[in-house]
Amino acid sequence: MNAMTHLIAAPILLPLLTAAIMLMLGEKHRPLKARINLFSSLLGLGISLSLLQWTQTTGVPGSIGVYLPGNWQVPFGLVLVVDRLSALMLVLTGIIGVSALLFAMARWDKAGSSFHALFQIQLMGLYGAFLTADLFNLFVFFEVLLAASYGLMLHGSGRARVSSGLHYISINLLASTLFLIGAALIYGVTGTLNMADLALKIPLVAEADRGLLHAGAGILAVAFLAKAGMWPLNFWLVPAYSSASAPVAAMFAIMTKVGVYTFLRLWTLLFSGQAGASAYFGGDWLIYGGMATIVCAAVAILAAQRLERMASLSILVSAGILLSAIGFAQPNLIGAALFYLVSSTLALSALFLLAELIERSRSATEIPLEDENELLPRPQESLAPVKGINLDDEQKAVVGQVIPWTMAFLGLSFIACTLLIVGMPPLSGFIGKLGLLSALLNPLGLGGDAPISNAAWALLALLILSGLTSLVAFSRLGIQRFWTPLERPSPVLRRLECVPIFALLGLSIALTFKAEPLLRYTQAAADALNNPEQYVMAVLGTRAVPGPEAKAALLEVQP
Repeated sequence: MNAMTHLIAAPILLPLLTAAIMLMLGEKHRPLKARINLFSSLLGLGISLSLLQWTQTTGVPGSIGVYLPGNWQVPFGLVLVVDRLSALMLVLTGIIGVSALLFAMARWDKAGSSFHALFQIQLMGLYGAFLTADLFNLFVFFEVLLAASYGLMLHGSGRARVSSGLHYISINLLASTLFLIGAALIYGVTGTLNMADLALKIPLVAEADRGLLHAGAGILAVAFLAKAGMWPLNFWLVPAYSSASAPVAAMFAIMTKVGVYTFLRLWTLLFSGQAGASAYFGGDWLIYGGMATIVCAAVAILAAQRLERMASLSILVSAGILLSAIGFAQPNLIGAALFYLVSSTLALSALFLLAELIERSRSATEIPLEDENELLPRPQESLAPVKGINLDDEQKAVVGQVIPWTMAFLGLSFIACTLLIVGMPPLSGFIGKLGLLSALLNPLGLGGDAPISNAAWALLALLILSGLTSLVAFSRLGIQRFWTPLERPSPVLRRLECVPIFALLGLSIALTFKAEPLLRYTQAAADALNNPEQYVMAVLGTRAVPGPEAKAALLEVQP
């Protein structure tokens, strides 16, 4: 076991330690807590990048690293596993976490108590959910991130936030109860909760017990799909996300992908083609449920009038696309879907942050800012013509008004978010959707020859139509916010509010020019998911490190 193997536990232990330190500091040291939070989040991102690099260079089959925190033999103890998919999600979480924190440090961290501690606890839950390799600890990390999200959801008070927050808490508590029931049924049939061990035992389940196994899997799926946002289990998501503060909503964009990740991980492990009579169990439900989600969200986005609500509905569109792509069980389609997941999540997080800045100019009341030196400069006064002046003599009056750079920043950022979410060229959102369309039209990949199913044609049509509806909705809102209000003052922005948006959109634009390496990576991750035996062998083949007594006994036995 080398040093890199121990690094697998660092993304979980680091935020846990940081949250404990900040709770001991108290609210009097808020500036210090903000700096500690930022340092810890950046360090967590660096560790995630190191793990991602390690999964590409390690000699372990399938680029999989396994760590046994309690040093118990698999499948009896805790297991943490990092592979290409989990490493990708760790890096994505770290990027969004740092961006949301920078935005919150401008003023939102002052709107309530214990923000920084809750933020670190949520990061811990997210990292743990992506690294764990058994259902029980998956439930534990789900509860950790949800407990933190309850506090963050209510951060900043307000009647709408409290009302939607209570619904959010109720639905997630119900989903957690279903999680426990489903896991208990699966354990009763198989006698294990370790994911790799389940992959071996599910094909061997007796026919008389298979109905109970499928019932447990179905109940478990309801819990995951409620968190992922599949219709009709997603009625809670839009009010909750659109009411949350901007940095919290940006973090929630990755929380929805936890449900998608968990479903992808479990479905490809437990119900793969090697699962015998349970192979691809529930695949059709995923395909058509995802399509229904796309349709409902695309129709609702046409009626949306607020940018926060449109961003929340766009999360549902992306969730529907991802869940449908998983249901087809095609490696090339899943590889394209993972690229789309990265691009859309970055864009949606940026949009949640941007929404507050765009809507700020429409609000008469703003949260007071303490440090006026960090405010961005206000736009110059208008050069509108004055009555009684001969315009032929005063040529400067007809030149027009210079666009304030704050509005230029917001307008260009809004256009970039729109292009990324809609999937229009030339940005990475177009590459992601083009990859999905290409995979649907080539079910067996390049060189393959297979008929295209009716479900594939339907998803292809929905990809195009949902993009068109989003384009109409975002274009209409852009006209209302940036074109129509000629006399509306430009909002005052802080640098910490602009930097994370610029960084997220900059990464999304960089993916346009560096799409090939990420596509290769996501395709390799999809191929590994399609061959679960690599994951199973890596986990079950890991041995606990013998203690001093065992080593001494071994030396006595040896001649």
